[in-house]
Amino acid sequence: MARTRTVVLGAAGVAVAGGAGLATVGLGGGADPAAARGALPPATAAVERTTLTETQDVDGTLGYGGTRTVAGAGRGTITWLAGPGAVVSRGRAVYRVDDRPVPLLYGSLPLYRTLAEGTKGADALQLERNLRALGYTGFTVDRTYDAATAAAVRRWQDALGVDETGRVAPGAAVVASGRIRVAERKANVGDRAGGPVLTYTGTTRVVSVDLDVEYQRLAKKGARVEIELPSGDTATGRVSSVGKVAKEGAQDQPTTVEVEIAVAGRVKLGSYDKAPVVVCLTANRHPDVLAVPVGALLARGDGGYAVQVVQDGRVRTVPVETGVFTEGRVEVSGPGLAEGMKVGVPS
Repeated sequence: MARTRTVVLGAAGVAVAGGAGLATVGLGGGADPAAARGALPPATAAVERTTLTETQDVDGTLGYGGTRTVAGAGRGTITWLAGPGAVVSRGRAVYRVDDRPVPLLYGSLPLYRTLAEGTKGADALQLERNLRALGYTGFTVDRTYDAATAAAVRRWQDALGVDETGRVAPGAAVVASGRIRVAERKANVGDRAGGPVLTYTGTTRVVSVDLDVEYQRLAKKGARVEIELPSGDTATGRVSSVGKVAKEGAQDQPTTVEVEIAVAGRVKLGSYDKAPVVVCLTANRHPDVLAVPVGALLARGDGGYAVQVVQDGRVRTVPVETGVFTEGRVEVSGPGLAEGMKVGVPS
């Protein structure tokens, strides 16, 4: 659900958070008597030159991103599984079958076929890169699984305590893009290894937002955002991905796209997981503009706006054009209006 911090006003009417009303002055239609006769306002505020930023608050969830499932392959009995929250790195066991480890390898291709001497392809290259990263040498890292690769695999298998076949079959390892964090066990010790074993996520905290497509333009990849944590602290982040497929909402719910935000400042994040947060997206920045409190605006009878400029004990009404409204201030411009001037505001 989105929570709007900004209010953009048109010439036809005004909606100001907090119920602040506007006096009416000028071309007919019930002019405010004090404004019309030039009486001094009860208080004044300075015209400031500043940067105004339109923002949009949306709800998100702080966690570790989407989950993926590890499915066991082949025969055997599960004898051990890494527990929820455990972080597993390359070469370490994700689970054990018949008391033999099934280690983690890094890459993008699953083990979809048996790798053996004579195999060629991207999966052979992926395995060789992992062997080299684990400290094994004596082979060339390329797309060919040759005798030297098989010899390195046997040394690796010996270190793991599994049969030294020189071949790597589907199910012999789990492949993920990097370190994983176990999310949930899907099997128990004693179960057969032929089904879902566990789910995992990445190890980096991210904020997930189901963003109303109305605000999709605000979520550009790389854009900086502010995140309000459950503790009230704030953290910064950057949009890391924006979904390309919209999800239609049920009943009265809006159509959304999935947005992920990488979060900085790990110390502030504590142990939050699946925690509700508020993400502040930046809509527009208006640099180097004149701004006054919203309460300084007077509604003119012709549908425009004005402010009362107080100078040398006198009051004059200056027509203004309004721009962005945010955080109780409004962008204004008009003839003779300058930084540092005083304008009338309610007491």
